[in-house]
Amino acid sequence: MKLLIAGLSLGMAFAQGPRIPPMVDSGFVPIFDGKTLNGWDGDPKFWRVEDGAIVGQTLVDRQPKQNTFLIWRGGSPANFELKVKYKLTGFNSGIQYRSVELPDIKYAMKGYQADMDGEQVYTGQIYEERARGFLAMRGQFTYIGDGQKPALVGSLGDPAELKALIKANDWNDLHVIARGNTLVQLLNGRVMSMLIDDDTANRKMEGLIGIQVHLGPPMKIEVRDIRLKKL
Repeated sequence: MKLLIAGLSLGMAFAQGPRIPPMVDSGFVPIFDGKTLNGWDGDPKFWRVEDGAIVGQTLVDRQPKQNTFLIWRGGSPANFELKVKYKLTGFNSGIQYRSVELPDIKYAMKGYQADMDGEQVYTGQIYEERARGFLAMRGQFTYIGDGQKPALVGSLGDPAELKALIKANDWNDLHVIARGNTLVQLLNGRVMSMLIDDDTANRKMEGLIGIQVHLGPPMKIEVRDIRLKKL
């Protein structure tokens, strides 16, 4: 019996294949010092540093004219990994990447966004602010051909199951990977959305990083441990 059990265990191990260890978390550089907004630029009415985190907040009587952003002025990364911890209380926010600043509206951005909202309807999706809109919903792997609209390639998991991994009013780990024309967004260790963008006229291969404060109902976004690794 012991030999049989041992044989079954060995057979199961081979059937499952060897386990691949987690990737070593190396090469990341902090782009927020945890104390000041040095290197970041935004409307001071909406941004501050508190308890080691960047805080963006709106109130009923303190609203921007349009969505406004705190922009990192340290460069326009092309191929990179970005890791942040965030906590959203209230309405809507997002982390911009490979984005541009609109020349005619101060602190407004256009480009890819790791979207998030207080009710977790859009959290985890790849959105494009002021451009093509919804590119990959939570649980979707999509493709955009040249001059085409997003098309579904396959599933990354049940959207409801993925939603259950998101921590409402608590800290979440966001990981964005941008490599060539491929974008991957992870939350709390799970791939939430993925996009291959071959729309050469509209895609961006490099650009600014920013944090969004959204026009509308009161909201508060807190972001800390912001780290960037250029690939």
